[in-house]
Amino acid sequence: MKVDPAVQRRLLELADVDAELARVDHRRRTLPELAEIADAEKAAQAKKDAKVANETALGDLDREVKRQEREIDAVRAREDRDRALLAGGTVSSKQMTDLEHELNTLQRRQTTLEDELLELMERREAVELDGQHAAVELAKADEALQDAANRRDHALADLETVSARRTADREKLVPEFPQPLLDLYERVRKNRGIGASLLRQRRCGACRIELDRTSISRIANTAADEVVTCDECGAIMVRTPESGL
Repeated sequence: MKVDPAVQRRLLELADVDAELARVDHRRRTLPELAEIADAEKAAQAKKDAKVANETALGDLDREVKRQEREIDAVRAREDRDRALLAGGTVSSKQMTDLEHELNTLQRRQTTLEDELLELMERREAVELDGQHAAVELAKADEALQDAANRRDHALADLETVSARRTADREKLVPEFPQPLLDLYERVRKNRGIGASLLRQRRCGACRIELDRTSISRIANTAADEVVTCDECGAIMVRTPESGL
């Protein structure tokens, strides 16, 4: 394939543009913020789970406290009723004895229930403090997640700016090349990542392999307008005075 040497040299500009676009694409996919966000999302979810578990525990304790309070109220009501019967003087001596025994039992029961209620209230206070701590930790996790997301968005916006600029550069360059040359370039770029490179000091700029004497001799004797490719990677090798031929 014969192509004007000046047009071949312009391929190096296209290759530079494509290399930068490839770096931008790689950067998009490997932003450190992406891994940071994934970790932050896991941390935030763990904090949310902890907060929900705390709220569940607090709800269970609240129900237990109310049940205990109702039972204490029932014991007190029974005690008040018995004391009212005793104060009324309308019961027999046997009933009085039974009521006094029941009152003693109710007092012991009330003391036990009140001790249990106090323990429940202490547990509830501890769980409530844990809940406040969980809420603070969740807020911190959400803040860290939002911060990482903001940094990711800023980085992506910068990359998008570079991508748009270099894509525009590429669109201006592409029409300068004959279609057969462009087809060869795109085919090699798709398969190898680099479609064209500078042959510098007898070394292919794409695969970095130094050419042997036979290849150098063959290329040196090839017309300047003939397109040459690397035997190793297939990239178009653009010859300039730096090629060392």
